[in-house]
Order: sequence, then C-alpha cells, then structure tokens
Amino acid sequence: MRVVLTGGGTGGHIYPAVAIARQCELEDPKTEFLYIGGERGLESKLVPQEKLPFESIDITGFRRKLSFENVKTIMRFFKGVHRSKAVLSQFKPDVVIGTGGYVCGPVVYAAAKLGIPTMIHEQNAIPGLTNQFLSRYADTVAVSFEGSEKAFPKAKRAVYTGNPRATTVQSANRERGFASLGIPMDSQVVLIVGGSRGAKAINDAMIGMASHIGRLPGIHFVFVTGDTYFERTREEIRSRLGTMPNHLHIMPYVHNMPEVLAATSLIVNRAGASFLAEITSLGIPSVLIPSPNVTNNHQEANARQLEDAGASRMILEKDLTAETLFGRLEEIMTSPDVRKSMSEASRKLGKPDSAAVIVEEIRRLTGKR
Repeated sequence: MRVVLTGGGTGGHIYPAVAIARQCELEDPKTEFLYIGGERGLESKLVPQEKLPFESIDITGFRRKLSFENVKTIMRFFKGVHRSKAVLSQFKPDVVIGTGGYVCGPVVYAAAKLGIPTMIHEQNAIPGLTNQFLSRYADTVAVSFEGSEKAFPKAKRAVYTGNPRATTVQSANRERGFASLGIPMDSQVVLIVGGSRGAKAINDAMIGMASHIGRLPGIHFVFVTGDTYFERTREEIRSRLGTMPNHLHIMPYVHNMPEVLAATSLIVNRAGASFLAEITSLGIPSVLIPSPNVTNNHQEANARQLEDAGASRMILEKDLTAETLFGRLEEIMTSPDVRKSMSEASRKLGKPDSAAVIVEEIRRLTGKR
C-alpha cells in the first residue's frame, strides 16, 4: 500500500500521523510512505527524524481578522493545490490521510479532486478550521472524542477512532521510566509538565507550591519546566527551599515521555489532545490546566470531556495558584479511592487500539483488506 500523510504546525498534528505510519508498517512492512508538510512548519524537522520521506509545499494559515495576508494565503492555497496534485500524481498513493493543520488543506483537497481516497483525523473536541473545510471533501472523518462526529454534519462518513497516539504508549516500558528518573520502582510519581516548551503559569505555580510538597511524604514530584524556563525555575525553587529535597526532580525536558508516563501515578498538564490520548490509554488520573492561548479555546473543551467523565480535575489558568494546585494534588494523592476511581474513568476513555482502528478504516477505503 502507498500512503501519503499530511499534517503540521504542532506535534499534536504530526505525531498522530507518525503513529498511523507505524501501525501501517506493523501490519504491512511493505507499505510505502510520503509525508507532505509545510516548508516552515515543525514537521519539516520532525518528520525526517522519523525516517519518513518528506516533500514540502509553501502554505500559511488564515488570520482570524481581516488582513491582506489572507489574500496571500488564498493564493498560496491554490499554488499548494497545484503543487500537491503534481506530487500526488507522481507518487500515486492508495490513500491520503490528513491529521490537521493548515498544510492539510491543499493536500487533501487536491487528493479529493484527483479521486484518491481521503481521510482526515480531528484530535480535538472542537474541530479546527482546516478540518471543518475538508470534511465535505474527505471520504472519512475520524474523531478522537466519542460524540464529536456530530461536529461534522457535512461529512460523507464520520467515525470515532480515538487518537492513534494512544497506541504508541501501550508498549512503553515502565521499569525504564523509573530508571530514567532515578526513582525506585513502584514509587508514587506526580508528573507536572506544561508541554514540550513549558508553560510559565504552571512553572510559577510549581515554584510557589514547592514548599508544600513535604506534606505529601513518600511521593516523588517530577517537574518538567521546558528548556526556556529551566534555569530560572530551578534557581527560584532552590532559593526558597535552601536544599533541594530528594523527592523533587526538576528537568528541562523528557525525551522518553511514554516510559515516564508508564511510571506516573498522577499528571498535571495542559489539555492537548494527543497528550490526553496517551494518559487515558494508560489510565492516568490528571489535573488539567488548559492553555487559554489556543484556537477556539479547544483545550478547555478537551479537558471538560475528561472532567465530566470523572477522570480529571480541571483548573482554568485564571484560577491557577500554588494553593489551588496543591489542594487538587493533596485531594487525589491522599485518597487511594479517589485515585482509583479517576484512574478507572481515565482508562474507560482511552482507546489503545486507535491506530489499528484507523488502519482498518484505511483498508476499507482502499479495498486492501
């Protein structure tokens, strides 16, 4: 089978595409891939690292207010469609899969016009602008959250598949997670992370909370600051505490996140869809602090899905303080019953077979069962 993948702008769009590729390879090692991304997008760096062939097009996203840049974007879109048709005609894929981001627009649209089977995957509870546009052209719209199918009333077919990143973490080695952190096996671990680049609001809350964590003895706190904030945050905590306690681990970045997640008892994080897919696949309870700086405030909608199911406690960033955050952690970590209930609710939301479900849908589209 020959598969074209497209998606970009953020890891939340790129890594689900990579997860789909890995599942295709697992089921058929002869699968051939081409990834079409933006010239300036994060995908231009990440995808080659994943050893996937990469072609680029010049495309930008729409601005949400009147701007001459939008005229330029429309021109780039049609140029991107022309370029995509040329690339697709040369590669001759059996299917084209878009996982979000504005680069998907011209690629999936071009594929639909060429009569190539197409699928788009929406990670968030509130659809992105590009996927809303593409839903009327794609043969299948796959969604991460059950019930989100109704957000695509013009779709030919909308199916709940979950997020393929859920499959990625299932094989993560828990022992290696503990070993990489330097924490004894079977310890309780609270992981606090604000995304790959960190989040100032979460870092500031953790700085204020650091003096309280001694009230939860026997629990290891792993605090991932992001590279930009690491030195300042570590020094601020050290100046407040004097001596760094051995149960507080401050890191700029985690390179083996699936393994660390497998060792985690409770997580504090943003509410990006791919990350939520990973933690629900493993049944990890969470305290979610959705970023207010995202399109359509979709992270809050994502977080509410977990909170309503009993899998998470949500704190809006405007309400985030050291006291509110520690209060949530104390409530969960001092009550095995609360933690067990949240874990069970989290696992019920998880869909660890997501990537396989998506590949099965691809086989239905292409007739290659």
